[in-house]
Amino acid sequence: MDIKRILTSLIGFPIVMCVLIFGNKYIMDFIFAGIGIIAMYEYIKCASNKVKIISWISYLLVAGICLLHIIPQAIIQIYWKLAIPSLLLILFLHIIISDMKITFRDISYTLFGILYVLVFIAFLPLIYGIEGEINGKILIWYVMFSAWGTDVFAYLIGRKFGKTKFSKVSPNKSVEGCIAGVIGAVVLNLIFTYAINYFGGFEISYIMIGIICCILSIIGQIGDFAASSVKRYFEVKDFSELFPGHGGMLDRIDSVMFIAPFAYILFTTIL
Repeated sequence: MDIKRILTSLIGFPIVMCVLIFGNKYIMDFIFAGIGIIAMYEYIKCASNKVKIISWISYLLVAGICLLHIIPQAIIQIYWKLAIPSLLLILFLHIIISDMKITFRDISYTLFGILYVLVFIAFLPLIYGIEGEINGKILIWYVMFSAWGTDVFAYLIGRKFGKTKFSKVSPNKSVEGCIAGVIGAVVLNLIFTYAINYFGGFEISYIMIGIICCILSIIGQIGDFAASSVKRYFEVKDFSELFPGHGGMLDRIDSVMFIAPFAYILFTTIL
């Protein structure tokens, strides 16, 4: 058993819990922007062995997460429509202005990093900012429990009973662990649903939550494999050593950020 991993979890979980419970959407925008900047730094550092990432535009766009609930929604809608064309224009201008010192390969890696870090992480404050009877302060926990429940149960069961290897992308993961992760995430979320239904007077459907969280758990595991494939390509074990026993920020949130956009769609269309 990894003692560093356990200690980091024991210290980190109460901090995350307090921030999510006592924060508001404006504070969380800044916190998620900070998380995004750290994650972008880790990506740029890993990618720097192979390409020249255009870092200023990467950091600037990720920092913009802090404005999600400050800028009027009408302006944000216009921004999203112009975002990709404008970004491509800026990136190709770098090739022209640098006289090919910046290459198409460089801007491709830059674009991927922006899409991977910015777009996925941006949905976390969007979920937290959902208003209504079942608001974002409740819904964000389904994302967290889907990711954490999957990680914990997949690790514990896979470590003890895992025999069938899942993929060379992450050779330590087993089919048994992946299945246990889905079951564990669903059970954890059903317990959470029972608690808020009982104490909060909600009437959230257990069947619907079970289906949604099963989907989110599977997506989270794909996100974990996606991060592993990126690390394998960059030939690094972890994105950084920010969290002892857990690796870097991207290592810690790889499944959470992958879950976020799909959770947002499910929450806003089904629940």
